[in-house]
Amino acid sequence: MKTLLLAVAVSALPLAPASFAQTAPATAPAAAAAKFNLDTPIQDIVADPAAKAAFDTALPGVSTHESYEMFKTMSLNQLKTYAADKLTPEVLAKVEKDLAEVK
Repeated sequence: MKTLLLAVAVSALPLAPASFAQTAPATAPAAAAAKFNLDTPIQDIVADPAAKAAFDTALPGVSTHESYEMFKTMSLNQLKTYAADKLTPEVLAKVEKDLAEVK
């Protein structure tokens, strides 16, 4: 009897109302869809003229720093560990906002 009930229940599953159907995930926020963000390697940001302009405006001197070659493969989120006094949450928020506007 249990087998019969299970078979009936399983066969009814495909006929479930559309409200049970899976839906696509909600659209990601604009910041997540940005071409550049705080996880983008700095060298990739500097390679794009528009992103470099936004980056240099928010963080003057970073792309021309004497140690640039040592940290250019790091993202700002990685670099903030080493320069927390300069890469404050406020500064990073501004950079993130400016980079998100780059198309």
